[in-house]
Amino acid sequence: MTKKVLKFGGTSVGTIERIQHVASIVKKEHLAGNNVVVIVSAMAGKTNELIKLSKEISDKFSKRELDVLLSSGEQVTSALLAGALIKLNIKAKSLLNWQIPILTEGEHSNARITNMNVEKINEHLNEKEVVIIPGFQGITKSADITTIGRGGSDATAVAVAKLLNADTCDIYTDVDGVYSTDPNKIPVAKKIDKISYDEMLELSSLGAKVIQSSAVQTAMMYDIPLEVKSTFTERKGTKIFNQENIDYTKSVTGVAYSKDDAKITLIGVEDRPGVAANIFEPLSKAQINVDMVIQNISSDQKTTDVTFTVKRDDVDKTKEILKEKSEIKYKDIIHNDKVAKVSIVGAGMVSTPGVTYKMFRGLSDEKINILAISTSEIKLSVIIDENNTLNAVKKLHTIFDLD
Repeated sequence: MTKKVLKFGGTSVGTIERIQHVASIVKKEHLAGNNVVVIVSAMAGKTNELIKLSKEISDKFSKRELDVLLSSGEQVTSALLAGALIKLNIKAKSLLNWQIPILTEGEHSNARITNMNVEKINEHLNEKEVVIIPGFQGITKSADITTIGRGGSDATAVAVAKLLNADTCDIYTDVDGVYSTDPNKIPVAKKIDKISYDEMLELSSLGAKVIQSSAVQTAMMYDIPLEVKSTFTERKGTKIFNQENIDYTKSVTGVAYSKDDAKITLIGVEDRPGVAANIFEPLSKAQINVDMVIQNISSDQKTTDVTFTVKRDDVDKTKEILKEKSEIKYKDIIHNDKVAKVSIVGAGMVSTPGVTYKMFRGLSDEKINILAISTSEIKLSVIIDENNTLNAVKKLHTIFDLD
């Protein structure tokens, strides 16, 4: 008997009618003889509503209490879906994180799942019941409710699939798979039938919102096959699996972009050993994620300009930290938060010469200036002016034959 984990995102359960539709999908899987565990997100918009309520109380709302508040969104969906299945004469039960329990560790709003007691879930599955679990949350050893970051229901689904030794993990969303770029912005984007963990990890970490990057990473570590499907159509989705399935014949698989980055430059930094560590160590301790880093050494080799990117929300905090560190000597600090990161991703880049040139020439033809560059084996990212984002994505999508 096949053990399946099905995850439904916020848009899939956004209304009572949609929850009833999800119940019909789950019923079909159950009647096919599968053991089914369902992970649900909060109804679309509910998490933002709850955040807004917390801000009406205080701009410095307790992180512990915020996790208690936000976790209620997924709990509501769990109960509604269980009720919808029971109405369809399917035995179903919702199990909250503390009832299982799902154990987490780490700070509030950014915890990670470490373990889960599978006995209770398997007991219900053996009784031919569908088990519904709220995503995005868990409980610490000290019995505090924690959440695992926005989009964390994907991570919950993959973790549950791993700990239950499930045969498959299907991610249901409002699109029918992974596309070569955002189909809402680029109508000629095409669906990818198969993609490797590595490529999907790069795309999801670079702005493709179809599946959370930490979920892909967990699936890759434990070789859990994923499939991204649409809740609203019966078309085949995108299968995500291991390295052996990489298509090396295509140099670029997709184009991703994000508009939540900012560029910071330290001008005239004293050039000596340990300077970079002095700059980035306090940022790391403050949980500020640094992405691209560029260093330009002056002709006299005594000073250097250091440019790096952070998330826009972290700009003020970053500048404040650097100004407070007296051991970091520099002449000035400037920032630009009107930038975007545009990236091309593809396993075939490893064996295809000229990809870098082709990308840079394409952007040059569109009169788009590159402000920073970052590369990995299967990814090439650039920072550009935010106003040029859509133009850049369209151009790259065309020149790499993705239309």
